[in-house]
Amino acid sequence: MLKDSSAITSWAAEDRPREKMIAKGKNALTDAELLAILIGTGSGKNTAVDLGRSLLQLCNGDLYELGRLRLPQMCSVKGIGPTKAVKLMAALELGRRRKEQQAAKKQLVISSADGYNLIKSYYSDLDHEEFHIILLNRSNGLLGVRQISKGGLAGTYVDPKIIFKIAIDMGASGIMLAHNHPSGNISPSQSDHELTRRIVQFGKLIEMPVMDHLIITDNGYFSFSDNGLL
Repeated sequence: MLKDSSAITSWAAEDRPREKMIAKGKNALTDAELLAILIGTGSGKNTAVDLGRSLLQLCNGDLYELGRLRLPQMCSVKGIGPTKAVKLMAALELGRRRKEQQAAKKQLVISSADGYNLIKSYYSDLDHEEFHIILLNRSNGLLGVRQISKGGLAGTYVDPKIIFKIAIDMGASGIMLAHNHPSGNISPSQSDHELTRRIVQFGKLIEMPVMDHLIITDNGYFSFSDNGLL
């Protein structure tokens, strides 16, 4: 039986991504080869490395932008189905959290400006609302950032119980809230005021202070704390 010469198994051993990593170390692999290890198998005449290259083309080779791709965008590459896409997204998220935890060893979040500078990249170019929390230790050191919900242009549903469950599970001593206004309107809505009041009250009951609530837009931010609204 003839073998497809494009299949990874037909390559010289030193050119196969897995074998190459074992022999030469992870730094010897290209971005496409690293993605190929996660992808596992090719599709049709395309090897896993070919699929990795196609994924990179979606974001012009920018790994940061690759990590921002949604499931449908990844699945738009022929040969990348939901299973492979989810595996890739999980690996990219682990990489992001690793970087986040490394930064957390040094980063303090004391002011609204600190919170804004930390969180603003999470909202770049979004056309829908997302709600995040910034988790802090007793010294206001960063423990991490977690997404709570995402919705449409006009709003997103937020359950305070979920916020505080995550905070307790992460061992946080305080939290900052953050969400974006895709419309660009920096002023809090009535529902923003009501939600903030509910979350602050909930936090007081369990001794988990809410340090601030930031509204993020492309043109800056609004701080509930700076404006005396907590």
